[in-house]
Amino acid sequence: MRIHGDQDLGAPMAPMSINWVGLGTMIRRELSRLMRVPTQAFVAPWISALMFIFVFGFVVGSRIKLIEGQRYISFVLPGILMMNVVNAAFLQSSSQIYFQRFLRYIEEALVAPFSYVEMIVGLLAMTVVRCVITAIGILIIGTAFGATSISGLPEFIFWIVLVSTIFGFLGVIVGLWANNFEQLTMPVIFFITPLSFVGGVFNTVHMLPEWLRWIAWANPFFYFINGVRHSMIGFTEAPEWLGASITVGLATLLAAVVWQLFSRGYGLRE
Repeated sequence: MRIHGDQDLGAPMAPMSINWVGLGTMIRRELSRLMRVPTQAFVAPWISALMFIFVFGFVVGSRIKLIEGQRYISFVLPGILMMNVVNAAFLQSSSQIYFQRFLRYIEEALVAPFSYVEMIVGLLAMTVVRCVITAIGILIIGTAFGATSISGLPEFIFWIVLVSTIFGFLGVIVGLWANNFEQLTMPVIFFITPLSFVGGVFNTVHMLPEWLRWIAWANPFFYFINGVRHSMIGFTEAPEWLGASITVGLATLLAAVVWQLFSRGYGLRE
């Protein structure tokens, strides 16, 4: 397949101005697709968050009361929020690119005057939008339990946007690789869900046995959850600069990988 007249799909595109009209059209198309399945996109994670907040935050929290000087329900809310943001980001981007490949309408973008960066931005834009809406809904649910607070709004936005971007990139990679639904969901089952639960959603690092604490420090999810928890209730277990550096580093690395995959036409030329 060739794009832009005489340019191979696997060759880098020549520098060009941003195609705002095409980019806006791509984003509106994905927004329309997302709005057709509001129950799956938004209601499901909100109900899941409500159940976690009620059972672990309200019921269990009524017995634990305080953890590291914080109300337990306020402590677990950031972790529940981040866990749902991660799932939303991965599912949005992976299903988006997978269905574009499966239904073969990704070819429309390949033959259009888009640069690789514009194609990637178009894919990630709705991922971030979905994650922001998911996060706002969970904050509203938390308000009903008196658990929602924001101690640093810019920091909160940083963590939501960067983490959704990271898992948006990861979803794109998996969506380009997967050839069936089973492969598409494997990372959620074997990677995202287990690492989320051992990333400090319901407990502090010091509550773990000493010989198991390395699992938390080596787990990037711990830094995501710790960062958003600090932005909400001001509590942290790790230096903020360390968590931010790891997050920015992962985002940069995954951005480079995705750009390379697009530039080589990986998963796009079948």
